[in-house]
Amino acid sequence: MERLPTHPGERPHESDASTGPARTAPPTPPPTATAAVDARGIVTEWSEGARQLLGYLPSEVVGQPAARLLADDAGTVGAAALRDAAGQERWSGTVALRHRDGRRLRRELLAHRRTADGPVTEWLVVSAVTGTPEGQTPPGPPEGEAAGSGTPGNEAAGSGTPGSGTYGNGTPGSGRLGEWAFRQSPCVLAVFDADLRLVRANAGMEQVLSRTEDQMRGLRLPEIVPHPVSDETEAKMRRVLEGGGPQHLRAGAGPAGTGADDAWSTSLVPLKDPAGRVRAVCLAAHQRLQEHLARQRMLLLSEASARIGTTADSGRTAQELADIAVPRLADFAAVDLLDAPRHGGEPSPAAPARALATTRTAVRSVLDDVPAASAAGTKTLYPALSPVARCLAQGHGALYDAADPDLLRWARQDPGAARLLGSGTHSVMVVPMRAHGATLGVALFGRHRRAEPFEADDLWLAEELTAKAAVSIHTTRRDSREHTSTMTLQRSLLPQTLPDQGALDIATRYLPAGTRAGVGGDWFDVIPLSGARVALVVGDVVGHGIRASATMGRLRTAVRTLADVDLPPDELLTHLDDLVLHLSADEGGTDGAEESAGGIGTTCLYAVYDPVSRRCALARAGHPPPAAVTPDGAVRFLDVPAGPPLGLGGLPFETFETELPEGSLLALYTDGLLAARDHDIDEALDKMFAALARPAKTLDTVCDRVLTAMLTHRPDDDIALLVARTRALHADRVAAWDLASDPAVVAQARKHATEQLTAWGLDDAAFITELTVSELVTNAIRYGRPPIQLRLIHEDSTLTCEVFDSSSTAPHMRRARTFDEGGRGLLLVGQLARRWGTRHALTGKTVWAEQSLSPG
Repeated sequence: MERLPTHPGERPHESDASTGPARTAPPTPPPTATAAVDARGIVTEWSEGARQLLGYLPSEVVGQPAARLLADDAGTVGAAALRDAAGQERWSGTVALRHRDGRRLRRELLAHRRTADGPVTEWLVVSAVTGTPEGQTPPGPPEGEAAGSGTPGNEAAGSGTPGSGTYGNGTPGSGRLGEWAFRQSPCVLAVFDADLRLVRANAGMEQVLSRTEDQMRGLRLPEIVPHPVSDETEAKMRRVLEGGGPQHLRAGAGPAGTGADDAWSTSLVPLKDPAGRVRAVCLAAHQRLQEHLARQRMLLLSEASARIGTTADSGRTAQELADIAVPRLADFAAVDLLDAPRHGGEPSPAAPARALATTRTAVRSVLDDVPAASAAGTKTLYPALSPVARCLAQGHGALYDAADPDLLRWARQDPGAARLLGSGTHSVMVVPMRAHGATLGVALFGRHRRAEPFEADDLWLAEELTAKAAVSIHTTRRDSREHTSTMTLQRSLLPQTLPDQGALDIATRYLPAGTRAGVGGDWFDVIPLSGARVALVVGDVVGHGIRASATMGRLRTAVRTLADVDLPPDELLTHLDDLVLHLSADEGGTDGAEESAGGIGTTCLYAVYDPVSRRCALARAGHPPPAAVTPDGAVRFLDVPAGPPLGLGGLPFETFETELPEGSLLALYTDGLLAARDHDIDEALDKMFAALARPAKTLDTVCDRVLTAMLTHRPDDDIALLVARTRALHADRVAAWDLASDPAVVAQARKHATEQLTAWGLDDAAFITELTVSELVTNAIRYGRPPIQLRLIHEDSTLTCEVFDSSSTAPHMRRARTFDEGGRGLLLVGQLARRWGTRHALTGKTVWAEQSLSPG
């Protein structure tokens, strides 16, 4: 007669076909009893196995308190279970249950915390297959069979198993040795029967899952630990039972879903009887911890390359270091930076430590409340003999445990260290932050939740992470210093104040780039010229940084020099183009010359406005055209021919002339104003035109409106903006006379001048004006060619005397010798006038002299 299984999953003993009659098929094993209980203690699920175990239908249990199923005092047992389960993911224990017919069942229960759909947490309660009422014993094997002989993998368990005794010399028999080997194997071993229920588990399996063999016996792997890896493992075990041969699994978690990711290697092999039939599956797993940790460190190091140093902010970089270290390397991390970095070579291992003053820049912990951590921004003082001061003096990191004398002495001296150790920190790493010979600060790492202490490989990883952050912080600080230096240089090279002149009302703006590339070479200038004229210039040097600013300074000086000799706009740009070519040739062999190439590619717009004629002459070298706004509010671009950028050489520039009514607005700018990220060029132009066309009381308001309309963020490129409103010198401020080429007209010229000065109320300037007019007219008659014209221009504080003749020969000042009869005229003019000079036209020249009308 066939006996019942001795324990869950056991199949009846089968005899060989040749020695006995055929056996009937074994009964299907009962299902596992499972139920779900929510956080309120209400039953939400009730399986068929649970019905078989306790006799209740699902409709009688679901929605009812689970305490009704307990045979003992429900309140006492439930409270004890809740205390035991608090803060855990799994719970197990023996509980007395009440059957529907009143019987008591004492069962071993295993509960898993799980999250249902939504934020509600509930428990999945599992028990082995339906049990035996309390007070009864399960049926044993039939008479004559050893207990456990029908269970695969258990043949060596009992004393009746062959080979279970000892040899004559006292050595245990092979059966007992095999049992010891199974139980004490360094690998995780488990045996699952043909129904994939656990029947054997060694000590390694018990330790990994924190459950005894008795607690797990009769349960399937997904029931022991619900996890996707458990489902995958069971699927492969089923394949083994179906004859698929051994299976291998590189688990994404430890056996049954525990442990570190990808830290286990699992093999599933069939267990066959002597007839070759697969009776069970053996699971063998070993932990590849060191290999796994090495891979995790490499992954963390690779991730750090992308996550540390993402901004030009030292504080943010320090926080990125702390964020990537916690929790994957440490439970606590803090970064302290020195206020003034220490520069020097490699520190000596014997270097004396000294007290350190640092600023806590970043902190991160696995706990929300970290009493051991000072808040970011607070000052931290480390004593001279503290581990932090010693590591910074020696220039390398160190490991400390909670019992280290240095750490304990530091805790006695520093309340912050005492709080650190008092919070349960048992392992500490101190790593100096060094980059390019400079010590920037220190990083501290601690463990208080993770049980294993830091080891040498952890220190290596911390040093690599800290080095990446230190390099980024050092680069940020260096760039910041260079940016400050460049800004200082740039602003020193730009006009500090606008010159006093009466031809134009002017307002300017300069905005440096907001990118890490730094300040560029944009510039503007306002240059007073002879005859009450004013030159406006805006330029943009390629590149960024100090080199671009220096090139800008050279070009601005060159423009001022060329403007001082009154060159027309096209000729001035031609000379400037030659200068850029020479600068490029000079820098051709220098390091980093490709950043600026001596200014090749620089753009420039040069304009000259004459308030007497109200005409404006312009030329541009690769620069955006200026915008003009007439007094009636019409906005247009001036059609200035587009010349090539400076430095290309050999290509012509062309001057464009236009008349601007008094009160017109002229806007000159660099291309950074139009290079906005959030709109196209047409939209940018429309916004600029609309801002320029709106009436405004001051030009500063116009500049602010233009920048507000065009910019929604810090610009990616420098922006220079110059806005000018034209004035006019009317006929009552200008007087001109045509003169004959006859020495006799010199006296008449002086008379014209003195009469005009009297009309303007400038009699005090008559003496100097008469001498100037007499000398300039005499030189024009003696050395020039007709026609000759005398012109006086009266501005608010300046009187200009100009004499034109059609000769292109320019006068030169020279020192007259003692017995020379002539040669003293221009020397005298140069002494009496504020400044004087010559400007050339297509035909002829004009010699001019200015005198100041201000007191003194």
